[in-house]
Formats: sequence, C-alpha cells, structure tokens
Amino acid sequence: MDPLITMLVVVGGVAAIGIGIAVGRRSRASRLSDLESEVQRSTDAMRQSERSNLDGRRVQDLILNSMQEGILLFDGDRRTAFANGALEHHLGTCPDAANQLYPPALREMVRGIAGPDDVGIMEFDRDEPTRWLRATATAAGGDGSILLVVTDITETRRIEAVRRDFVANASHELKTPAASIQAAAETLVSVADRDPAAVPRFASQLEREAMRLSRIVADLLDLSRLESGSDLGERVRLDALVREEVERFDERAREAGVVLDTSISSPASVSGSARDLSLLARNLIDNAIRYTSPEGQISIRVHPDGARVALVVADDGMGIPTRDIPRVFERFYRVDRARSRETGGTGLGLAIVKHVAENHGGSVEVVSELGAGSTFTVTLPTAT
Repeated sequence: MDPLITMLVVVGGVAAIGIGIAVGRRSRASRLSDLESEVQRSTDAMRQSERSNLDGRRVQDLILNSMQEGILLFDGDRRTAFANGALEHHLGTCPDAANQLYPPALREMVRGIAGPDDVGIMEFDRDEPTRWLRATATAAGGDGSILLVVTDITETRRIEAVRRDFVANASHELKTPAASIQAAAETLVSVADRDPAAVPRFASQLEREAMRLSRIVADLLDLSRLESGSDLGERVRLDALVREEVERFDERAREAGVVLDTSISSPASVSGSARDLSLLARNLIDNAIRYTSPEGQISIRVHPDGARVALVVADDGMGIPTRDIPRVFERFYRVDRARSRETGGTGLGLAIVKHVAENHGGSVEVVSELGAGSTFTVTLPTAT
C-alpha cells in the first residue's frame, strides 16, 4: 500500500476511535461512515499540501531559471548547493565548489566573505567578443552559506562609453564654432575703424559660424527628443513628404551643380510622425548633396512593396570606405572630417536618420564603395 495512504489510515483510525468514544450510542454503520469521511478528508488535505509544496518548488525553480542574473549558492562547506541556468551561461561553467571559480580574483572575493555584514563586489571580463560581468557575494545565512549573483553589464558599459564619447564630442563640436565666433567678433571690433573694407569678410565668417553652431544645437535637441521615441499617431503620405523635401533642396542642389532625380511610383502611406519623417528624408538628401561632386547625380525613390515601403537615396559621390560603413550612423562620426567641416555638416544627420527609422519600426542600411557613391535604403512598415 502507498505509504501516504497507510499513514492516513492510521491517522484516520485514531480519529475514528475518538469519535466512537464520544458517540458510543450511535450505530456501527454511523461510526464506519464517520471513519470513512475522516480518512477521506485527511487524505485530501495531505495530498493538497503535497501538491502545494510541489507547485511551490516548481514556481521557485521556474523563477530562478528564468532570471537573467546568474544565481550561485554555496553551502557552509563552500560547495555548490544551487545554480540556475544563467550562471553557467555567464561563467561558462557551473563550479562544484567555490575553489573552482574563475577568474582567481572572483574565487578570492568569495573566500573573503566571513561574516553576515561582508559584501564583495567586482567586475571582470571574459570571452570573445568581450563581455563584462559584475559579481556580488553576500552571506546567505548563519551556517556560512554564501550567495553569489552574476550580472552581465556589457550593455551598461557600452551605454556609459557612448555617453562619455557623446559628451566629449559634443563639447568639442560646440567649442569649435564658438571659438571661431569669438575670434571673428574680436577681429571685427579691432578692424572696424582701421580697415573698414575687411568688415564684410569677418561679418560673413561670424554669420557662417553662428549658423553652424545653431545647426549643431538644433540637431542635438532633435536627437535628445528622438531618444524618447516618435509619435506614431499620424497617417503620413511618405511620397508627398519626400517630394516636398526634394523641392526644398532644388536651389541648393543647383548651386552645388548636382542633379536631383526623383522617382515615386505610387502613393505610399506609413503610420508615424510627419515631423520626424521629414527630418529623416531631409538629412538623407542633405548628406547626399554634401558628398556628391559637381555634375554628379542623386536618385531619390519611394516605392511600396506589400507590407513595407522603401525610401532609397543613391548618389554617385565619393563613397564610403568599407572600414567606415559600420560606424556611419554613430553620432559625430565623419568619414571625411575636412569635407564635412567645409560643407558645414554636424556629424549628427545619419544618427538622426537611424533613430527616426527605428522609432517607426523600420531600419536603414547603406551600400557603398569608395569612389563609386553610396545608396541609403530606409524601409518602413506600410500603414494599415
């Protein structure tokens, strides 16, 4: 017989004896009925308790194994008592004991946890490509158990590095036109009386640098806003929007000796922000004009393809070296810094393009060859 049922029968029998003493005048049939009911209630209660314990253990295991943090529990003898799946992923192995931890510094940190108030924290890297991990060790009870939690902080470190680079680059980019404005203004004051003929030249330089500073600030503000997402509540005719942006650049393209060739096959609507999508198209066209030589040509196409619509801006300009292609959408990254400064580029245009595309559930790709031009393709979901 099942041990659980045997135990319950005994428990039920004892209960039944008590019941029989209390109700001695009741019939034998009634006492047997009471016994059967009591045994049944006890059996149900015990089985429910067992199921609850099993369910609790399952839920606990499910929660711990679904965590992204690696959990490793050592008992008082520094042997592994529990480890979840993420722990082995982070460390590459599941040690049987604390003395098998790697790197050695991690092993020493765990070994140094002696009291309930001791806490050890360290960061280390492993594998190729490099991943950064943060390990935290604390006492887990009075029996000498130790809890080690391992977290992947690679993305956190990357974001921090991007933030530092952004602050450094932004400071540098803002400092350059600000210094030029200051120098031009000082020179303008000094030559106003002595050399009036030079005033227009320095005034023009002052205006040019002020406009450059204004563009950098405007692009920085746009990027900051786009990081919070885009309003996708509008139904935007992408074909009409691109036509308007092309018209804005007609005069500038003629001055640069560049031909704008527009090809829009049919109406194409997307859900999103007309303001942000205009920024996207404007920066793509602006970038193409800046890097296309006189007598060059820029092709701008919008064509729907089922559930997606593509905006393609292709030029026959200077192109992008292969090594630079993965970085062209980074903030302040320039393939040709001298040309960018000459044409007044801020180095933020393509970063804005990428943010807008991704905010709208789309993507942007570039295909380029040095000396043979570049093709930027933005793909967005068609409005439903």
